Amino acid sequence: MATKRTPAEVLAYAKESGAEILDLRFADLPGLWQHVSYPIAMLEEDSFEDGFGFDGSSIRGWQAISESDMLIMPDPNTAFMDPFTEVPTLCIISNIVDPITKQHYERDPRWIAQKAEQYLQYTGVGDTAYFGAEAEFFLFDNVSYDSSYNFGFYKIDSEEGRWNSGRPDNNLGYRPRYKEGYFPVPPTDHLQDLRTEMTQVMERCGIEIECHHHEVATGGQCEIDQRFDTLVLSSDNMMLYKYVVRNVAYRNGKSATFMPKPLWNDNGSGMHTHQSIWKDGEPTFAGNGYAGLSETALHYIGGLLKHSPALAAIVAPTTNSYKRLVPGFEAPVSLAYSRRNRSAACRIPMYSPSPKSKRVELRYPDPACNPYLAFSACLMAGLDGVQNKIDPGEALDKDIYDLTPEELAGVPSLPHDLAGSLDALERDHDFLTQNDVFTEELLSSYIEYKRAAEVDEVRQRPHPYEFSLYYDI
Repeated sequence: MATKRTPAEVLAYAKESGAEILDLRFADLPGLWQHVSYPIAMLEEDSFEDGFGFDGSSIRGWQAISESDMLIMPDPNTAFMDPFTEVPTLCIISNIVDPITKQHYERDPRWIAQKAEQYLQYTGVGDTAYFGAEAEFFLFDNVSYDSSYNFGFYKIDSEEGRWNSGRPDNNLGYRPRYKEGYFPVPPTDHLQDLRTEMTQVMERCGIEIECHHHEVATGGQCEIDQRFDTLVLSSDNMMLYKYVVRNVAYRNGKSATFMPKPLWNDNGSGMHTHQSIWKDGEPTFAGNGYAGLSETALHYIGGLLKHSPALAAIVAPTTNSYKRLVPGFEAPVSLAYSRRNRSAACRIPMYSPSPKSKRVELRYPDPACNPYLAFSACLMAGLDGVQNKIDPGEALDKDIYDLTPEELAGVPSLPHDLAGSLDALERDHDFLTQNDVFTEELLSSYIEYKRAAEVDEVRQRPHPYEFSLYYDI
């Protein structure tokens, strides 16, 4: 998405595009885009050095109110025209800095990603980390939910839902069979035109798209694959990707969600994350080892697997994530690596023999994560493996779900819930704090926020299914 532009070129682009509003965007700690808008006349060349003041105390996981003044610093390389606003609006992704010290704000997720890229160069392992994430999502026709002291419910409706097969009205019968949503043509695939519209909007915004298709689950599960890019730019693109998906769905009368497991007993939405390191224009992951990998790549996998319990708290960061990470729904829970085998946490794609295609695919992340934090944490775990020559062990090319209990006992697995992952992150995070890429203060705040705002809030509430189990006990 990023295009090299000077501040003067951004002003010229705004004028050529007829922009009347400036919209500055940044990510909060959980990973939602936040924004503030100004008349376009407020944007001057000096704005890229002086920034725009705002109150950071109301942003989730950010400053205390006693030190809430902050600056938004627009990045001129990220400017694009918003495809959805009625009034022509210039959007610029921004960094956050302290107004007094002018130092980057350590809880700004985009700054963490920038520091991760700098750390890669500092190690000498490589100079560029490429990330390509495949984010899945659901498109629903109606969603209602609420929770209070004496009730809690959700209800989802989708024209593709297998639960609608007996609906008497407006029922034309075409819908994916259970676990057969991958790849039927229309009219079984109801969402072809909608995904194409999303793809075209993304391309106009500067995201390079490789393909789109229906996914395995019923009820409107989709995937649009964007081309890989450097760590920060891939993170920027993922934020824009989500924005486009939600808004195209909304203007077509549908609701998009990146919630990992909105439907019980069907496949959840993952975000398989492809990653590789390059140095001096050459891939460092290609070699003569297992699956055509180099020693660097195998040690990178060793780092990912060793730190996976802690890493999961950042890349599978919701209580709902662990309802997806269960056996039987193509979501890996066993910490192993393999070529082609999609039941392994780390997969080495074998589509091409080209050294440039050699990469590692981490399969347990999901699209509810903050991409800036998730990609940075993956890189830091992998680099720890390279620097400490962590052996990933033997590859596991069997279907993990078909292993005997004795065989499975020797394969470590992810924690069963977010609480377990947060505990693991609390114990194992030195790999993240190298060169202060993630600060101790940031990680403590993240763990505290997740426990208080999510784990405890879900743990303390009666679950609707508990009434089916226990009301008459």
